[in-house]
Amino acid sequence: MKGSPQQRADSWPYARHEVFESKLRRQAAAFFRKKGYAVQAKYAYILADLADWPRNILLKEVADYIVDEKKRREEQKVGFPLHKYLHHGLSSQAMLFNLVGPLVVRNDLEPVLAVVRQPGIWRSQAKAVARFEVEDRGVFNEDFGQPTSIDLVVDQEGGPTLFIEAKFVEREFGGCSVFSRGDCEGRNPSHDTSTCYLQHIGRKYWELIRKHGVLTEPWQTSPVCPLACYYQFFREMLFALHQGGLFVLFHDERNPTFSCEGPSGQRGIFAFLVSMLPQSVRSKVMAVSTQQLLGCIHATGRHNDWVPEFAEKYDMQL
Repeated sequence: MKGSPQQRADSWPYARHEVFESKLRRQAAAFFRKKGYAVQAKYAYILADLADWPRNILLKEVADYIVDEKKRREEQKVGFPLHKYLHHGLSSQAMLFNLVGPLVVRNDLEPVLAVVRQPGIWRSQAKAVARFEVEDRGVFNEDFGQPTSIDLVVDQEGGPTLFIEAKFVEREFGGCSVFSRGDCEGRNPSHDTSTCYLQHIGRKYWELIRKHGVLTEPWQTSPVCPLACYYQFFREMLFALHQGGLFVLFHDERNPTFSCEGPSGQRGIFAFLVSMLPQSVRSKVMAVSTQQLLGCIHATGRHNDWVPEFAEKYDMQL
């Protein structure tokens, strides 16, 4: 290959995550500065204190909804996990609250349904109800520890339930903590699940993997466990399949981690993982960009009081 290593690096035809995230950090810092909000001395894209998280939410009615929902679930002893870094300018949870929260509190979920509508599946003008941070310990027998949590669940009358995972600047789907802690070598246990610690303590991940047939031949014959690096993807997809719904990824189209176009076509984690699923499962897994949903919301003309500010905060075009 001709050219220096740096020249070859500069000529790489795919987007780089570092460039994407750096730009958004600057935008978040500028947004907070414009608002006059106190930020951390070292990181101007993070609000000064965790308790400042309501300032990271564009509409007060959405912030109030979050507070009320958290209190309601605490009283019912049902979890409503607010992420540790909700005050972070690039928090994916805050971004989702800002994007879909107004639709939830105003009972206007049609834009969400519109971006995932498929012929023969969706009924127009159907009633829908959305819930943030949904857990069900019974699905995988997660009787202790942090259970699988779905960022957003949308139940639609007459149609399949949507189980939505929102990503913003993340660089991955979360991996298996047993592997990351060094308590597993990452060997594929698909033919002998007794070697899996999670199976040993009673988790039903492998039971549902078999039930729904999500592992194609390449996964089954791979020496590496598919859950080692892609644990979150399989857990949430299986959660959706178990409930008879669709697994949907909301992602920023500028983030090359999940989807990226280049001379060899589409690449990225999501494109790769979907390509490794059997055809019977692929139709139940889909991705929608944040930009697509924002455009759909903007087109209704019903949310002009916050859509422009959302676009400014997250550096998106309308």
